[in-house]
Order: sequence, then C-alpha cells, then structure tokens
Amino acid sequence: MNARLTLVSSVVGAVVVAFDGTVLTVAQPALRHDLGASFTQVQWTSTGYLIAVAALLVFGGRLGDRYGHHRLFGVGMLGFGAASAGFAVAPGVGWVIGLRVAQGVFGALLQPATLGMLRAAYPPDRLRTPIAVRTASIGAAAALGPLVGGALVAGPGWRAVFLLNVVPALVLGALALTARQRHAAPPVRLDLPGALLLAVTLACLVHALVVSPGWALTAAVACVTGAVLVRHERRTAHPLLPARVAGPAAPALGMLVTASAALSGTLFAGTFLLQGVLGMDAFRSALTSLPLAVLMVAAAATSPVLLRRAGSRRTASGAMAVLAAGILVLSQATSTPALCAGFALIGAGFGAVMTAATHVVVRQAPVESAGVAGGLQQTAMNVGPVLGVAVATALMGNDGDPAGLPMAAPAVLVLAGACLGRLLPGPGDGERNDHRRSEDRPAVPERR
Repeated sequence: MNARLTLVSSVVGAVVVAFDGTVLTVAQPALRHDLGASFTQVQWTSTGYLIAVAALLVFGGRLGDRYGHHRLFGVGMLGFGAASAGFAVAPGVGWVIGLRVAQGVFGALLQPATLGMLRAAYPPDRLRTPIAVRTASIGAAAALGPLVGGALVAGPGWRAVFLLNVVPALVLGALALTARQRHAAPPVRLDLPGALLLAVTLACLVHALVVSPGWALTAAVACVTGAVLVRHERRTAHPLLPARVAGPAAPALGMLVTASAALSGTLFAGTFLLQGVLGMDAFRSALTSLPLAVLMVAAAATSPVLLRRAGSRRTASGAMAVLAAGILVLSQATSTPALCAGFALIGAGFGAVMTAATHVVVRQAPVESAGVAGGLQQTAMNVGPVLGVAVATALMGNDGDPAGLPMAAPAVLVLAGACLGRLLPGPGDGERNDHRRSEDRPAVPERR
C-alpha cells in the first residue's frame, strides 16, 4: 500500500471511530425509547465500548508491530464494520451493548494501526502534514456527527446512524488485507503478562471513572495491578512498554491527557450552561459551539507550519495557553459573541496541541514500536475525556448545576499540562530537519 493510500486509510479509519462516537450520543434517547431500555443500560452502550477499547489499545498496537499494521487495520475495520451492521437487526439493548463492546475490541486493533501505518510509510521529517490531516479530519467528523446523526434519527431512525460506517469500513478493510506491504514487520515478542496487567489496570480505571457504584473497589484493583505492571515491565526482557518508547513520549502523553480532560469537562459543563442557565435550545447551543470544531480543523491544518518553524515545544506550550484562555473566556461569557470567541479559542488550542503532541509521540518512536506509540496516544485520548467528565460531574454535584463547576479548574489543569511542554523536543533537537543519522534510512556506503 503506497503512502497516499496509507494516509487515506489512516484518515478514514480515525474518522469512522470518531464519527461513530459522536452520533451515538445523539441516537441514545431514541434507542432507549425504541428498545424500552433503562438509563443505566443506555449508559453501558458507551461504558462497555470505553472499557474494551482502553484496555486493549496498547496491546492492539503491539500486535500491529508483530504482524503488520495494515493487517491489523484491515481486521479492525472489517470487524468494526460488521459490528456496525449488526445494529440494524439488534433485537434488544443487551445485543446493542454487546455490539458496542465488539466495536471497542476491533477499534483497539484499528486505532493504533492508523498511526503505526503513518510512521512506517513516512520518514520522521515528513510526518507533520499526515498527522495534521488526520487531526483535522477528526475535528470535522466531531462537528458533522451530531448534525448528521440528528437528521438520521429524525428520519430513518437510530439504526441508520450505525450503517454509515459499514461501507467504508468493509471496503478499506478488504483493501488493507489484500495490499502488499513494502516491508515485513520486524520480529517482536509479545509480552502477554504485561498486556493482561495493563488491560486490567486500564479497564478498572475507566470503570471507576464512569460507574459510581463500586468505584472504590475497581480503583483499588487498578492501583494494585498498575504497581505490579510497573514492576513486571522493569524486569522482563521484552516489555510491552519499552522504555525508549514510553519515556520520550511521556510528556506529550501527559499533555494529551490534560488537554482532552479539560476540553471534555468544559464541554460537559458548557452544555448545561448553555441549555440551562442561558436557556438555549439544543440547536442554538450547537451553533454557538460550532466555532470550536471550525477552529480545531483550521489549527490542525496550520500546525505543520508552526511545528516546522517553532518546534513541538513552543507550539504545544503556546497551544495549551490558548486552550486555557478559551476556557476562561467561556467561563465569563454571557453574550453569543463572547461564547463563540471562547469556543473558538478552545478549538484552536486543542487542535494545535493534539497535532503537536501526537507528532512527538509518533515521530520519536522506533518503527518497530510504532504500534505501541499509536496505542499509547489513543489511550491518552480515551482516558482523558473520561477523566474530565468524571471530575466535572463530581464538581457540579448531583443536581447538575454548572455553577458548581469552577471553570478555572479545567484552565488550571491545562496550565499544569503546559509545564510538560518544557520537556518536549525543540527545533535545536533535530525537529526542523532530519539531517541527523536516522534508523529509518539505509546507510549510505562510503565513497572509495
């Protein structure tokens, strides 16, 4: 599969997953009414997916390192598409929950592969633009998802929402499985005990954040298994999380977690603010927040230039400052222009930091561990929003009063994450060019 088709596959795979998540939110009320489901059962259509995907993302990336990212992408897309088709005939909410868990499993295979394929197809100094295109496409999907989902729910019904993914998933999945790979996948060993420990840790962590009853027990289990995982990874000869991948990526991953947590927490509270305190209906509140998606796409599109000229350190740190400023503006806004300005700043900051931090995670990873790097990035982008909504819910209280959420709290979280930007590579560390010796390039024979 050539570089251009790889980029298209990566973008479509990321968009399919992002689009599916946004349209589900719109479809849940109709799904609940049609299937006679309880609120808890409907909640598990999201929770089941989150637990499955978070638990398996890194191991899915490692499978891609061993068996080939295109192969794992193809299996993931075919499985995700087949599960999406199953919603058309699901007889009850139990089936829907099961299909969402299946989507999480297959999503954990395809999501790291979308970044692993890019790392394998492009040299490090040319990764900025592909990652920016991928990020911008995710922003566009997040903006269009609620609109398209709402139109389908109002027309054909909630089942039609999930059928949108079937054709692109099956077509690109089949292409990925039949395409010939340029290079054989490096022989890497699978750390099954580490994968199991990480899966239990992340699954329990997500469960503790999204499910109130029993959260203390699952949080305790996450702490214990997390400690055992760290001890195991330090001692094993073939760790699931190699130090040369997890170490350099840690600051960027921290920025992704804090930025996505602050964004999701702010948007969760902002929905209650717009539709509760300010009395807007759902359509008007959606229009008011539209600048967020527009500026996110624009920021991602311009990020390659910023990365080339300023480097990841300055770009990511500056973007975090813009994100914090947007949250503070939104917290004080009462008029529509001020609200739009706040959402625009939030979108611009988040789009730029997501592109810059992802670029660091993927670029610095060795090709033989690109899947692990992709899995770590996707894990950060899944855990962060869950954490942000959980914190916002706790601060708002049981009555859902947005006044109970000090909007300065997400801004402080962003600024704390911005401090990690000092640990990112700068232009002097070989970011502008790749003139240093690269393991990805064949050695040039000496002249005789």
